[in-house]
Amino acid sequence: MQGVSESSPIAPVVVSRSLRERWCAWRDRQIASRRFQRWAARFPLTRPIAQRRASKLFDLVAGFVYSQTLLACLQLKLFEILAEGPQTTAALAPRLVLGEDACGRLLAAAASLELVERRGDRWGLGPLGAPLVGDIAITAMVEHHAALYADLRDPVALLRGEPGRSALADCWPYAGVESPDALDAGRVGEYSVLMSASQPMVSDEVLDAYPLGRHRCLLDVGGGEGTFLRAVAARAPHLQLMMFDLPAVADRARERLLEAGLSGRAQAHGGSFWSDPLPRGADIATLVRVCFDHDDEGVLRILRRVRQALPEDGTLLLAEPMSETPGAEAMGSAYFGFYLMAMGRGRPRSAERHRALLEASGFERVRLLRNPMPLYTRVLVAQCAPGRRDV
Repeated sequence: MQGVSESSPIAPVVVSRSLRERWCAWRDRQIASRRFQRWAARFPLTRPIAQRRASKLFDLVAGFVYSQTLLACLQLKLFEILAEGPQTTAALAPRLVLGEDACGRLLAAAASLELVERRGDRWGLGPLGAPLVGDIAITAMVEHHAALYADLRDPVALLRGEPGRSALADCWPYAGVESPDALDAGRVGEYSVLMSASQPMVSDEVLDAYPLGRHRCLLDVGGGEGTFLRAVAARAPHLQLMMFDLPAVADRARERLLEAGLSGRAQAHGGSFWSDPLPRGADIATLVRVCFDHDDEGVLRILRRVRQALPEDGTLLLAEPMSETPGAEAMGSAYFGFYLMAMGRGRPRSAERHRALLEASGFERVRLLRNPMPLYTRVLVAQCAPGRRDV
């Protein structure tokens, strides 16, 4: 490299990188060697590592079967039945409308996944099955995955962008639509119900992470049927509430807010954040699972609209499942990466990428908050940068 001496600060980095590359190349050759694999499986110190990696690899191969086992349990309402108390295979088979052999196979598969457990000659709920009793959010999401699996039947075609209508895009009618604000109630119903079903666990994460006591009015942008707004209303009874979504979605939200007795303190505004200004008057705005549906330019446009709607001392809460989340890397990059590709829009982002977009849109003092289950969502809070309302 011209202009870089051996004593340059760059030189040690180059050497270090070269050593790492050589190490990785040697390691890859060893792990790919069948001889080394057989040795590692027999040697006492490496045997646990070899077994663990083989198990993880097989789980990747068998993952679809595991998810379909869960789907069968949910569709047959196995967890609700076992919530009544442990039962034998013979007693469960007619209730599931299965032959006794098929019932036994399902129970054995579910037990291997810790969804159920054997208790003598009977079956009871397992540690992963018990939380699913009556959980409409998980049930809705698992059943919804039929569309995702249809799109992933040829993942290479999906990656190459080969022509073909996406089943997942059909579930999200605004994906790829030039005028989403013109969608009618029939087209927005399915996705509105799905988002509402899965919203409560996200709402708890956001509201546990950030107390709303000092605020007077909250605007939820992309608020769907008002599920998050209803959760806010229960936690902060002093707050005035507003939400903004597509006109057909806002109509559904008004009905839900009226049913919840909130029509006196909550308003649902219809419009498109691409073309319509957001309602003003709130001192805090929320974007809950909105940004990951859009590309960077779209996110910048949304954030700028929010900044324009807030006062100089306004606050924004942004909640998203994020990539590079410690302990949930596969969820952010693999699951949401392919899910959003199949949907036809959006991408998962890291907290740092969100920070950069927020700062480019007129926000400052961006902080990542701690929340109990970052697997579901992570939460960023940002303050309006003075004098940058019209960015």
